[in-house]
Amino acid sequence: MVLIRAVNVGGAKLPMAELRSIAAELGATDISTYIASGNLLCNPDGDPAQFDRALEHAIEERYHYFREVISRTPAQLRAALDAHPFEVADEKFSYVYFLTRAPSAEAAAAFEARDFDGEQVRVIGDDLHLRYPGGAGQSRLGASTIAKALGVQGTGRNLRTVGKLIELAGPE
Repeated sequence: MVLIRAVNVGGAKLPMAELRSIAAELGATDISTYIASGNLLCNPDGDPAQFDRALEHAIEERYHYFREVISRTPAQLRAALDAHPFEVADEKFSYVYFLTRAPSAEAAAAFEARDFDGEQVRVIGDDLHLRYPGGAGQSRLGASTIAKALGVQGTGRNLRTVGKLIELAGPE
């Protein structure tokens, strides 16, 4: 599973047909996308981390903006979903924010100790779990705040989307 940060928002357009085409050019197979928010299902040719960097470069070359590409296996998605530490009243208000790498223990602890007006946060490995009682669209806890506090970039998906990506990936 390949997750791309912040596409088709804020002027960073990336048509999913183009994303599938770029993935094929990079040697991926069994390519599909899910909704227009940077969810690419594919089997990369070779090392997933190298594929991620090549995809970042190809998007930057073609569209003139940089976005992080983060791969997770279906098992990693399942583990993140299972590890979600907060009560889930509605899947659309609970998120996993997949990070490019685990933040330092100090940064994670300091972030978790902050008051986010009832929003809950917990770092587990290289994933940040969030619960937005009023919805993510109402939150001041956005990507730039997260990146600055944790020292790493990431991309968020609500639990409904994470579950659907696991389903689309099929049995392991």
